[in-house]
Amino acid sequence: MHAASSPDIRLVPVHVAIVMDGNGRWAEERKRPRLFGHKAGVDSVRTVVETAREIGVRHLTLYAFSTENWRRPAFEVKGLMTLLKAYLQSELTTMLKNDIHLLCIGQQDRLPADVRKTLDMVMAKTAHCSSMTLNLALSYGSRSEIVRAVRQLAGKCAGGELAVRDLNEELVASHLYTAGQPDPDLFIRTGGERRLSNFLLWQLSYAELYFTDIKWPEFGREQFLEAIAVYGTRQRRFGKTGAQLRQG
Repeated sequence: MHAASSPDIRLVPVHVAIVMDGNGRWAEERKRPRLFGHKAGVDSVRTVVETAREIGVRHLTLYAFSTENWRRPAFEVKGLMTLLKAYLQSELTTMLKNDIHLLCIGQQDRLPADVRKTLDMVMAKTAHCSSMTLNLALSYGSRSEIVRAVRQLAGKCAGGELAVRDLNEELVASHLYTAGQPDPDLFIRTGGERRLSNFLLWQLSYAELYFTDIKWPEFGREQFLEAIAVYGTRQRRFGKTGAQLRQG
């Protein structure tokens, strides 16, 4: 890292969640097919993952494909799945070298069989890695995730394993895809939109939100570090007053 030109990083978040938006529009602005933008976006994924690992982020969650994305044209969905498989295959060595554990959150059963096979292989081979967890949100939707958790808990209550009075936030969280991981500290969305788009609605309750007009293919190391620097200037009160925080 070149200190002279890098933003002032005061605090590194433990968990960063990113909506990688703008690939298709970036390509359309250049009179190119949307998949051209998605391919360019893979380079940004690689850069951001490596930068996050370097500065000490422990958990990084990337919104790669939503449940709603299945509604896109079939050729675009197929192209995205091909890119995903190629990314997983090409990055395995780098993940192992950098001690990165890959996990998938979402409806894995909806992914094509060959993609699932590659995904399972990479997750298994990186299972021992512990310096950073990379969560790929694939066929993911937060509302369906919460419904899934509620159904699991309801089943346990109906079966006598749990009493309704025992239900609490910790139990709900333990039945989400992200069970065992801390909630995101920082949420980043590229591409100019200002919404969560059904992403980690439960987990983002107290995250700092960072929006940028920069489209994902142009969001690189410098832009990521700038978001981290802005995060370091925020005062996270969690319901308390600033005075209470200053008093310790």
